Amino acid sequence: MANVLLGVTGSVAAGKTREIFDGIESSGHRVRIVATEAATYFFDPNSIHPIDGRRNPAVVTLDDDEWPGRLEGAKYRRGDAVLHIELRRWADLFLIAPLDANTLAKFAHGICDNCLTCIWRAWDPSKPIILAPAMNTLMWQHPTTRRQLRWLAEDFAAADIPPRTLDSDECVARINSSAPRLRIIPPVEK
Repeated sequence: MANVLLGVTGSVAAGKTREIFDGIESSGHRVRIVATEAATYFFDPNSIHPIDGRRNPAVVTLDDDEWPGRLEGAKYRRGDAVLHIELRRWADLFLIAPLDANTLAKFAHGICDNCLTCIWRAWDPSKPIILAPAMNTLMWQHPTTRRQLRWLAEDFAAADIPPRTLDSDECVARINSSAPRLRIIPPVEK
């Protein structure tokens, strides 16, 4: 079975993290979560296989785990493990569910200011990635979203980059048919 790294970002859909985690784990896969700070507004990291009622850092990774002791003045020392690299090595598949508009923009522009975006930037492009955007319908339909999806497709060597005239769903269909290691699961529109 696969090692699945579940990225969770700041969407109200992050409230489904436990369900997603349990579903993947019950399929026999090993799962680890990396969550943005905004994601923890919508789900409790302590609820995923806790140790003594507290978050198990071997299962749920937060930014504080990437930069331990930073608030107390601790500094990285040569030879220390780099968590985002270790997680990238461990994972066979990177699933970001939910992917909020903010993190999509960071991915498209190469911004890596938290553990999850650092993993994205360090990800081995020969390994698969699944993105499950979850955002307001108007945000999903915004031209900026399509532009950012096209940029991601270019990064994953999609042979057929969607033209600007396609709507978001058509853009996703084109990317999914031409980028073999990148899959996008479009949001449910209400």
